[in-house]
Amino acid sequence: MLRAAALGAILLLGGAVSVQAGIASGVKAETLPNGLRALVLENHKAPVATFNVFYRVGSRNEQFGKTGISHLCEHLMFRGTKKVGPEEFSNIIQENGGEDNAFTEEDFTDYFEVINKNHLDVPISLEADRMANFDPKGFDSEKAVVIEERRLRTEDNPEDALDEMVRAQAFVAHPYHWPVIGWMHDVSGLTLADALAYHAIYYSPRNAIVVAVGDFKAEQVLKEIRDAFGSIPNSPMPPPPVTEVEPQQEGTRRVELHHAANLPAVEEAFHVPNLKSPDAFALEIASEILADGKSARLYKKLVIDKRMVVDVGAGYDMTSFDPNLFVVSAQMRPGVTAADTIVEIDRELAALRDHPVSAQELQKAKNLEQAEFVFGQDSIFREAMMLGIYQMLGDYHLIDRYLAGIDGVTAADVQRVAKKYLVASNMTQGVLVPTGLLPTEGAGGASGGQIRHAPDFTAEREGVR
Repeated sequence: MLRAAALGAILLLGGAVSVQAGIASGVKAETLPNGLRALVLENHKAPVATFNVFYRVGSRNEQFGKTGISHLCEHLMFRGTKKVGPEEFSNIIQENGGEDNAFTEEDFTDYFEVINKNHLDVPISLEADRMANFDPKGFDSEKAVVIEERRLRTEDNPEDALDEMVRAQAFVAHPYHWPVIGWMHDVSGLTLADALAYHAIYYSPRNAIVVAVGDFKAEQVLKEIRDAFGSIPNSPMPPPPVTEVEPQQEGTRRVELHHAANLPAVEEAFHVPNLKSPDAFALEIASEILADGKSARLYKKLVIDKRMVVDVGAGYDMTSFDPNLFVVSAQMRPGVTAADTIVEIDRELAALRDHPVSAQELQKAKNLEQAEFVFGQDSIFREAMMLGIYQMLGDYHLIDRYLAGIDGVTAADVQRVAKKYLVASNMTQGVLVPTGLLPTEGAGGASGGQIRHAPDFTAEREGVR
């Protein structure tokens, strides 16, 4: 309730959030001789700690024919080392009162544990072991789990299937073209030799960042990290750089997906820059104005006033390693056509291009963005996420520029980026056409492994920005 009350006070005052994050100033950073980067931050709010190992490898690093191998390697990291048996990693963490998980994204893979502060040495030791002694067992059964995960999350999820097709149409040269989980045919063809070779290239100290946040002494944790990771050698060959650049789009692209679905849906995706561009913060505010909250333009128009859709969203990830997509999506009510919904969405985008937002609407959007960022620091896990992601982008100190970046956005900036990016010639449009109702239950899971999901990182990444 305190959190809600504080946010309400901010909105009523109509002023920018004045709280300065200052996360970076408390970090103790060190680069080990083998290239591993360590970031440690004391946070004494609760007697817990989180330990994250970020590897700079995701679907962005893959090649045609081998898509999905980053995600498969993530699964295999739980299937044992030369010292630890399959699934024993998680059992040891749980025996010490902790939780562990991992997730793969387009740009990176993150392995993390949240544990009592007195047992932080346990995940440090275990993570170092599976970096140095990868030796997975049960490859075929784990690959079957990944195939089932793809079936459940894409083949049996029409909205995700539509998003996959839209992105494949929007990106013709860059590896953001394919999904993180990979194409089904590619995943089916992956071998243990593929995974071992991939791990040898990307899972090395110089390609990793470890981040610890929690109720501990930073110098002691740094020493434990040095002792555990410092002697791990790098692979002979460094990871190859990603050099593909997406050419400028010069005309509307469209895709229509016929798929079993309970409701039709639409999606519009626009190429936009990432954090390296000064336009990033204005695009953040644009997404807030369009669809964040019940008073946002698209939500109010399509969900509340016209009752055309059951849900609508807009946004993008400014912390992607390469320029990505600003996506607007909606799921229609029965009887509402895609054409009518697209007309209303495009009308709101045109209004953002044609007219500057009011001072009140702009300030409200800033307040929401900044409040979400500040309140996100209540979570030591989110603090670790922010540190790791910004370090992978080049420098964890960039975190402390976020609030000022949002505060500096003007109405003219929002209108300018809408005119520049949210236009038809830069758009890929997707329409989901239902071919029948979805089955009430998915197929049974494969045996021999676990379909792993980290917590819902949509909110986490929105807090990261």
